[in-house]
Amino acid sequence: MWGKVAGVIILIIIAGGLFVPVGSITQSDSSTSIAVTYGETTYNNQNYKEIVDEYFEYNGNVKLNNANQTIITASDVNKISGDISNRTYNSNQILSCAMVDLNSNSDISVDVDTSKITTVTENMYKTALESAGITKGHVIVTSPTTATGESALSGVMKSYETATGTEIPDELKDAANNEIYTESQIVNNTNASADDIADLVSEAKEEVSKQNTTDSQTIITIINNIASNNNINISDNDANNLADSISQSQSVQDQASEYQQQISEYVDSNGAQSLFAQIWDMIQDFLNGNSSSNSNSTS
Repeated sequence: MWGKVAGVIILIIIAGGLFVPVGSITQSDSSTSIAVTYGETTYNNQNYKEIVDEYFEYNGNVKLNNANQTIITASDVNKISGDISNRTYNSNQILSCAMVDLNSNSDISVDVDTSKITTVTENMYKTALESAGITKGHVIVTSPTTATGESALSGVMKSYETATGTEIPDELKDAANNEIYTESQIVNNTNASADDIADLVSEAKEEVSKQNTTDSQTIITIINNIASNNNINISDNDANNLADSISQSQSVQDQASEYQQQISEYVDSNGAQSLFAQIWDMIQDFLNGNSSSNSNSTS
């Protein structure tokens, strides 16, 4: 059996593009780069929490045994929503949960449980996070019951802070949350889908960045041109609000670039360690599987 085990270990190492002495592999805790934030309503309900944990583990292909955990409270959300939407939430209304996995140095990917998150889409989260300088990691958003997902962005950003140990500047948080809220309002006010609006915002931000402008009237013109080209009917009020949001994002791009660099440095410095941890987990799973099959076999 051990001959087969050794062969599997060698194959795993070669598949990973590395050759290292087997004896030098030590188990490292890759889950330190995994952070989960729970809405307080979900966290305080054991059944809800189990539903969310199972979803994260299955869809993220991770184990949460030692993942960093943080609770997002109504107070946390209200600190942001109060300035943006003037909405306030009760402690029994914070359901959305988020997981961030930084065990990969690939570009950011966002997966949203569309069976539960009803308003904010993957593209909306992604463009808002990019406004905050977040371009790395795997983000998963879900909820035990239906929720808009608007409050989940706070959880996603908190997960990044927890995973990296680096706080996101408040100006970046405000810009990202304002962007999510503004997009959600425009979706409600137009004939366009959430992804159509997210694409509009992404294209507008790209053009604004090219022109390096924060002038509201210039940005409004850009927004209206893009909306017209994509057959999106957007009101003057929505265009103005969106222009303000994009202008806010543009004004904090220096800070966003700095935070992006910090995320990249963290991911790059932990990438090799994470790969070793994944290899070790594969070996452990194989060994445990063999041990289990042997103990159940009869002579």
